[in-house]
Amino acid sequence: MFSLSLFFTVFLAVFVAEMGDKTQLLLIALTSKYKVRDILIGTTVAILVLNAIAVLAGGLLNEFLSTHIWIVKLIACLAFFYFSVTSLLKDSEEEEASESRIKFAPLAVFCIFFIAELGDKTQLTAITFGATNGLNLNTIGIWLASSVALLLADIIGLCVGHFLHGKTPDRFFNLLAFSVFAVFGFVNLFTVLTQLELENLIIPVISITAFVFVIICAIILLNGKRRTDKHVSHNDK
Repeated sequence: MFSLSLFFTVFLAVFVAEMGDKTQLLLIALTSKYKVRDILIGTTVAILVLNAIAVLAGGLLNEFLSTHIWIVKLIACLAFFYFSVTSLLKDSEEEEASESRIKFAPLAVFCIFFIAELGDKTQLTAITFGATNGLNLNTIGIWLASSVALLLADIIGLCVGHFLHGKTPDRFFNLLAFSVFAVFGFVNLFTVLTQLELENLIIPVISITAFVFVIICAIILLNGKRRTDKHVSHNDK
């Protein structure tokens, strides 16, 4: 029998767990790269799929993630660094070219959100409820409650991002996106090294990564400045 009390319990637990979480900040950053409609579609599908996996797999998936979570975090680390660097690409011609290469933006958002949320505390919360209640009618209730709660919390982040995007200069928002993605990248790198028990390599690896990251960002900024100067001089002619 479907339990309303369980539904609201799961809803409250997931909603509270998501408030202030990294994926809210992620959605704020994504508003500088994609349309709100595409973010909403991609995020909704990702949430439904993630929570379906969590609830159905239950304790089995929990055990798998606890053993191999560093692989997920490493993928997330690389993805966050990539999106951080691409946030610096401000040239309008580059942005148009980038947009033309993305055939289905919601799919890109889906992949970003899926990687970021996989193994997160909100998914582990859904896993816990799914494992303790088994496969029955309540499974659907747990899936719906966790999905609605996660979507509602992230819509709040999306609204904040959309508001900031309309009230602040584009350059400021791109720098915000760059900072958020970079922080997530280094946090995930630290997590990977910790889970692999490579504490002695944390400082050297992060230092080298930071150095390479800064060099790449500097090259992108210099190339962008050269293209801008060239474009200005061409218009003057």
